[in-house]
Amino acid sequence: MISVKRAAGSLGQIGSRPIFISAARKAVYDDITKTIGRTPVVKINKLAPPGIELYAKLEYFNPLGSVKDRLAIGIIEAGERSGKIKPGATIVEATSGNTGIALAMVCAQRGYTFVATMAASFSVERRKVMRMLGAKVIVTPAPLGGTGMVAKAEELAEKHGWHLARQFETEANAAYHAQTTGPEILSDFAGRRLDYWVTGYGTGGTFHGAGKVIKQARPDTKIVLAEPKAAPLITRGQPQPRKEVMGEFGAPASGHPAWTPHPMQGWTPNFIPKVLEEGLKLSLVDEVILCDNKEAMDTAMDLARKEGIFCGVSGGATVAAALEVCKKAPAGSSVLAMIPDTADRYLTTPLFGGIDSEMDEEEVQISQSTPGAQLSA
Repeated sequence: MISVKRAAGSLGQIGSRPIFISAARKAVYDDITKTIGRTPVVKINKLAPPGIELYAKLEYFNPLGSVKDRLAIGIIEAGERSGKIKPGATIVEATSGNTGIALAMVCAQRGYTFVATMAASFSVERRKVMRMLGAKVIVTPAPLGGTGMVAKAEELAEKHGWHLARQFETEANAAYHAQTTGPEILSDFAGRRLDYWVTGYGTGGTFHGAGKVIKQARPDTKIVLAEPKAAPLITRGQPQPRKEVMGEFGAPASGHPAWTPHPMQGWTPNFIPKVLEEGLKLSLVDEVILCDNKEAMDTAMDLARKEGIFCGVSGGATVAAALEVCKKAPAGSSVLAMIPDTADRYLTTPLFGGIDSEMDEEEVQISQSTPGAQLSA
């Protein structure tokens, strides 16, 4: 019989052999949604220039692998408190994948039905994950982009009386990040420098909610917002047309003229979300950095191969922007970048285009260096 002994602290023991029990993972939770948040900050050791401390907050440590787990639980709990979401409800939302996966998880745990609308251009593995979680996924034409899948979700909500999550407009989005993500960062950097905080945007909830809290507590921290070079919506400065849907104002009335397709899934839909726009009105942004598609994917690959950090294209883009900050930051500066999700959401995208499932020539040579268990041609 194996017994585990643990005294106060993090060290335990199996028989005479000591073991380490992580403080972050030793708790017992009532349900999966209680594990959302409290994600780790990890130092980037090989990519940053000398004299600069670069860190990444790894949001893929959330239970379903992305920062959108926070958004999902925030939206559902706000709806439950207001009485708009009742037992047996159906939730519908437009998603590039991560929000849909997160909502599917929360709805499965709560006993709600979830219906996602998603443009055909987004990676198919995201559809499969949502369907495994019990969601229905309605695929919309790729040329219609984000506004097309949003319009479809609006139609379905109005037709069937379903609850529209409205991730791009709801105040619950930024509010949850203000309650959790921002305070976590402040706690992690208590007693430490935090000169720059770098983030991209999808809905704008992380930037708006966490950014507001960081600026209030540490006004000297510079907030850097990153967006794709192919979709410079903020940089261009053109206003976003809006409309009223089901009695609420703020949904996009059309796509933004500055948008063109880019590979940072979850980043920068083809419109400026209202949540993002409200954050911009607070004058939180000190700088906007445009990210190149190739640079984003190269940086994601570097993070995997040089740091062991397995993130998606949006994470690569954010760290690429952070590295630009590092180049001009004063010596001794501390920079924190947000990494929104995990790379396994991108298996069928160009991020993995150069990675084969079969052995390459070098691997074949390694195999042939010993006689046993060789795979025949």
